[in-house]
Amino acid sequence: MTFDPNSLSQIVEASSRIETSRSNEARVPLSDIRLIATDIDGTLLNPEFKISDDDLTALRRAHAAGIEIVLVTGRRHTFALPIAQQLGFDLWLISSNGAVTRSLSGETFHRDLMPREVCRELCGAMQDFRGHTVLTFDKETKGAIVLEHMDDLNASIQRWLQKNMPYIDFVVPIEKALTADPIQTMFCGSMARMNEALQVLQSSGLDNRVTVLRTEYPQRDLSMIDVLNVGCSKGHALERWAAYRGIPREQVMAIGDNHNDVEMLEFAGHPVIMGNACEELRARGWNVTLGNNACGVAAAVTEVLRSIPLAGAAIKQRGK
Repeated sequence: MTFDPNSLSQIVEASSRIETSRSNEARVPLSDIRLIATDIDGTLLNPEFKISDDDLTALRRAHAAGIEIVLVTGRRHTFALPIAQQLGFDLWLISSNGAVTRSLSGETFHRDLMPREVCRELCGAMQDFRGHTVLTFDKETKGAIVLEHMDDLNASIQRWLQKNMPYIDFVVPIEKALTADPIQTMFCGSMARMNEALQVLQSSGLDNRVTVLRTEYPQRDLSMIDVLNVGCSKGHALERWAAYRGIPREQVMAIGDNHNDVEMLEFAGHPVIMGNACEELRARGWNVTLGNNACGVAAAVTEVLRSIPLAGAAIKQRGK
């Protein structure tokens, strides 16, 4: 079937297929979902890096139905804010792969920073990848992002560098920037180069002091390795937030597409992966929605809304 992103009826049909594909294991009904956590890049954003109208409408309807929406992203809080603000309602963001949980208004619930001594040791162990190294700090001024130079990064993440230029500082050697604990260290480059970086990381002896998360886009030959404090991930942060809100995991839906979403999807009682998800996620047997080019978030959220009597009746009427 050719998907028309403006057709609500096709999203309703897609959500019905997701429902049909659900496993027979005992689960809390979708009508009991109280929190929906969605990734941003590759999930909520379409291939043009925009939120499609149907995805936006579905999330607004879920919010209006009393379901909490949380954006969970590898982006820094500041870089994720313009996306969150488009939703048009108040919400919380889990950013930097779980290191920071903060509201739209700037209220901080939790931070999980990397000890600067560990980061300094990491930079030393990754000496051959200095041109691929990015440090991020929890501030909204120049120096929030620190590089030694852009030569090895520009080809991989040119758009990201351009948008974040007001926050970038160049420090050589990069360890001089470690006057405070960073949020994380990122290594970014081609798939082949970052595979080499992963091998060096595995032999660094730091595995019990850090968390290593991957985000990969093979079609762009882009790989990002995020190194965070030990025990830090999207899943840990979502679990902490849900507990604070008094929401059991069985009443949480999570939607994602990449390797760094695994822990979040494992925590959620209702994990949903995008049609464009990486093979690691596909191998888990989780429910699959449409791709990010076809409003997959809307299809998954509409499935929840259809299970709520009043909201479901309205959706069926609009889809006729």
